Amino acid sequence: MSILANIDLIDSHCHLDFDNLTPDLDAVMARAAGAGVRACIIPAIDLGTARQSLALCERYPGVYAAAGVHPNSTADFGPQHVESLDELLATGKYVAVGEIGLDYHWNDSPREMQLRALEHQLELAARHNLPVIIHNREASDDVLAVLEAWAAILTGDLKALPGVLHSFSGSPVIATRALAAGFYLGFTGPLTYRKADQLRAIAAAAPLDRILVETDSPFLTPEPHRGQRNEPSYVRLVAERLAAVRGASLADVAAATTANAVRLFTLPS
Repeated sequence: MSILANIDLIDSHCHLDFDNLTPDLDAVMARAAGAGVRACIIPAIDLGTARQSLALCERYPGVYAAAGVHPNSTADFGPQHVESLDELLATGKYVAVGEIGLDYHWNDSPREMQLRALEHQLELAARHNLPVIIHNREASDDVLAVLEAWAAILTGDLKALPGVLHSFSGSPVIATRALAAGFYLGFTGPLTYRKADQLRAIAAAAPLDRILVETDSPFLTPEPHRGQRNEPSYVRLVAERLAAVRGASLADVAAATTANAVRLFTLPS
């Protein structure tokens, strides 16, 4: 029996459908369960992965899916994407819209197309009353400007639970703005990296009821496994480091972040 049998964790962002996880996915999921991971959320990067992830939701208990078009997949984004996403979200099988956002690191899609896709998908999220999973790479000011404007016009439950800035890597100012707009902050493997002092300071200062833990598997593997393939069981390492920087117990951090994910994504409690 796992020494963490009484610890419940949720990996709120992992790409279980990616090729470098699928060959031994049964073993990956068994290790996750042994580490106390009781649920995982699979974000989509395009329409194809949004559809494919539903098969994994049926195959594994506690696996949930989001639907959205990643900014690096938006070069040809158009009305057909909006229509298809609208149809998928109307099925009620998805817990969020994502991952969506802006990525100015790569040049896979023009910035104006990324912005257009983000705005359309935020409109869909509001229409279907679903939180958003936000990808942000080197685009913090533009991302926050769009999110703040969107959050300001939300009503009902979504106003209090608009979404999460996945794998947060922004400045303290960006964290403050995101929290003020109602968003959660998701922390991944970089929280454990030697030079990530600013990130740890943000994680220590953020309200515990607004934090999620993630792996972003198969990417961003935490120490001491950095350089290897990431997987959901390693979310425990993120939670342990989060507990350490906050001077809290792993049990308390696990309970809080799990409750946060349940609340944000309307998961079974």
